[in-house]
Amino acid sequence: MIKRLFLGLLLVLLALAAAVAVNTWRHPSRQVAVAPAPPLQLDTQAAAQRLAGAIRIRTVSALDDPAANNSEFDKLHAYLQQNFPKLHAALKREVVGQHALLYTWQGSDPAARPVALMAHQDMVPIAPGTEKAWSVDPFGGDIQDGYIWGRGTLDNKGNLLAQMEAVELLVGQGFQPKQTVYFVMGDDEEVSGLRGALPVAELLKSRGIRLDWVLDEGLLVLDGVLPGLAKPAALIGLAEKGYGTFFLSLDTAPGHSSMPPAHSAIGQMSAALARLEATPMPGGIQGIAGDMFGTLAPEMNGFNRVMLSNLWLTGPLVQGQLEKSPSSNAMLRTTTALTIVRAGNKDNVLPGRAEAAVNFRILPGDTVDSVEAHLKKALGNDAIQVKRYPGNSEPSPVSPTDAAGYRSIEHTVRQVFPDAVVAPGLMTAATDSRHFSLVSDAVYRFSPIRVSGEDLPRFHGTNERLSIAGYGDMIRFYHQLLRNTAQPQ
Repeated sequence: MIKRLFLGLLLVLLALAAAVAVNTWRHPSRQVAVAPAPPLQLDTQAAAQRLAGAIRIRTVSALDDPAANNSEFDKLHAYLQQNFPKLHAALKREVVGQHALLYTWQGSDPAARPVALMAHQDMVPIAPGTEKAWSVDPFGGDIQDGYIWGRGTLDNKGNLLAQMEAVELLVGQGFQPKQTVYFVMGDDEEVSGLRGALPVAELLKSRGIRLDWVLDEGLLVLDGVLPGLAKPAALIGLAEKGYGTFFLSLDTAPGHSSMPPAHSAIGQMSAALARLEATPMPGGIQGIAGDMFGTLAPEMNGFNRVMLSNLWLTGPLVQGQLEKSPSSNAMLRTTTALTIVRAGNKDNVLPGRAEAAVNFRILPGDTVDSVEAHLKKALGNDAIQVKRYPGNSEPSPVSPTDAAGYRSIEHTVRQVFPDAVVAPGLMTAATDSRHFSLVSDAVYRFSPIRVSGEDLPRFHGTNERLSIAGYGDMIRFYHQLLRNTAQPQ
C-alpha cells in the first residue's frame, strides 16, 4: 500500500515536472529582431555643454505660487531659442498659460494622424538640509568625470534638450516628417501639470486634434536592477497609477494627562492607522504586471525563467517574494502610505483632536471610490472622519501594446539599445502624460536613460547626474524615433 502511494506520488511529481518543463519551453522570446540604428554623427561634448547651461537656469515650480521663478522660465525660453535656431525657424512655437511650450512640426501629409513627444521644463527644489551632501553645486551645471551634474539632468531637462537636439539635427538634414509632430513642454509637472500640460491638452482638443500616440517621460532602461535578468530591461509604461490622498480626523474631549481615558484620541487614531497599514489592498501578478513578467520570463536565467513561466503553479511564491520589495510590490497593488500624523501641543494635555493623512497610489482596476471604501473598513472606527483631497485622480487608461505607437517605441529601443529587453510596465508615479488621455488612446511613458540601481536614488535626490555617453544615447533615441514614425513613405 505504501509502495503504491509512493509510486503514485512520484508519477504525479514527474508529470508536474514535465508540465513545468514543457510550459517553460513553450514561452519563446517576445523580442523583435531589428538591426541597430545607423551611426549618428553627434558632438556629445557640445550637446552636454548646452544641457549644462540649461541646468544653471533655476526653473523650480511651486504649487501655491504660479508666479514663482517667472524670470527663470523666461531665461530658459530665451536660452532654447538661442541654442536651437534651426528648430525655431522650422517649427511653430506657442506659449500656453504662463510658460508651457507647444511646438508644432508640420507634417507633409495632412491626412496622417499626428503624434506628440513630451518633456517638462520645471524641476524640484533641493531638499532643505541636504545642500552640503551634494558633491557639486546643484545648479552649477558642472561637467566632470564623464557626467553632467545638477538638478534636472535626469528629471527632466535631459529629455527636453535631447528632443531639441534631435530635431535640430533633423531640420539641418532637410528632414520633414510625414505626420505632424507636437512637442509639449509643461512648466509645472512637478506640482500637478494643471497649469501647463492640461491647458495644452485642452487646447489641442479644442482644435479637433486627435493624436495617434503620445510619449512622455517614464520608465527607464534598467541595467542590473531586476534580479535574474542579465540583460538591461527597457520598460515602456502603458499606464500610471492614480493618486488618492485622504485626510482623517478624530475628535474627543480634551483633558488633563493626570486622568487619561482608556482610549485617547492619539491611541484610537494610532490603532486605526496600524490596522490600515496591516491590511493592504489586494494585489496580484495580473494586468500590466502579468504582461511585464510574461515578456521578461523568456529572457531570465534558468530558475527565474521557470518560476515566471509557470505562475499557474508558482504564482503565490513569486508574489510573496515580489511583495518584499517596495518597488515591485507597488506594481502589484494599490499601495498605502501613512504620510502625516498630528496631535497635541503640550506634554501634560490630552489633545481633543488627532489628524492624519494617508496617500494611496491607485492601481488600474481600482478607483478612488473603492479605495475610500477599503480605507473606512480597514480603519475600523466610525468616529474617524474621512475627507478626500480635491486633487485626487483616477488611474490612467491602459494603452495598447498592439498599436503603432508602442511598436515604434519598441523598435527604436531595440535599435538604440540593442542589448536591452523591451517589456511593458506600469508607472507608479505621476507625469504630465495623464492629462493627454483627452486627446489620445495611446499614451506611453519611457525615458531613454540607462541607469543602474545606484542611479535610482538620484531622481529628486542628491547628486543628480547624467552621463555624457547616456545623454548621447537619449539624443540618438529621439532622432531615430522621429525618423521611424514620421519619415515620409
